[in-house]
Amino acid sequence: MLDTFFRGASYPFQGLRWLSRPQVRRFVIVPLLVNIILFSVVIVWGISEFGALIDSLLARLPEWLDWLRWLLWPLFAITTLVVSFYTFSLVANLIASPFNSLLAERVEDLASPGQVRPQGAPLWKEIVLSPLAELKKLVYFLIRAVPLLVLFFIPGINVAAPLLWVAFTAWMLALQYVDYPMGNHLFPFRDQRRILGERRLLALGFGAAVLLITLVPVLNFLAMPASVIGATLMWVEQFPELKRSIPMTAADAAAPLPPSGSPGN
Repeated sequence: MLDTFFRGASYPFQGLRWLSRPQVRRFVIVPLLVNIILFSVVIVWGISEFGALIDSLLARLPEWLDWLRWLLWPLFAITTLVVSFYTFSLVANLIASPFNSLLAERVEDLASPGQVRPQGAPLWKEIVLSPLAELKKLVYFLIRAVPLLVLFFIPGINVAAPLLWVAFTAWMLALQYVDYPMGNHLFPFRDQRRILGERRLLALGFGAAVLLITLVPVLNFLAMPASVIGATLMWVEQFPELKRSIPMTAADAAAPLPPSGSPGN
């Protein structure tokens, strides 16, 4: 059982090693630069506005309270780091989702040469529809996250709530990133959930490793492309029997899936 968990956990770290490959670098740099520029502009604007707010507030207080400035700025810095951590992943995935699909395609081509994928949507359609797919996953997350958050306020049960939250986060991260290679093979979100549910320990190991990487400062900026690559490698190696190797029609996509093998947990 544990070997399945750790096998899943190894894939995001493999993804980190793949980032230096010239064949995938261009799919990583563009969305990463867009997100860094976006967050830099927001943070610079926030620093400017917060500085003006502090000056306005302290101007109305006695001069001896000017020391509050040295307390408020560190609080602002900590708050900015926390907000950036929790929003960067969401915004990054919304912006980079079309690029992530292309990245998954490129990694799959390199990891399994000769594999022919089903004909996907045109690039313009990917750019339009990918953010909608991300929002669908966000709704799935919120519907389940709210009841979990309530557990934190129930005496006795709240002791287990943090562990349940970590497990749920790992599950959501697995769904988030495996969607790119599976989506390229036209598996809808509901089938992706079923497939990963049959290999739950593998998925939880993968998601736990992604969560660990996102908790490391600076490294968390690389978590998204590394996780896309890792999810694609996991798809290629762990689910070979599910890969559809010929172009499909809409009727083919709606057909029952082949058996997914033994659960592995």
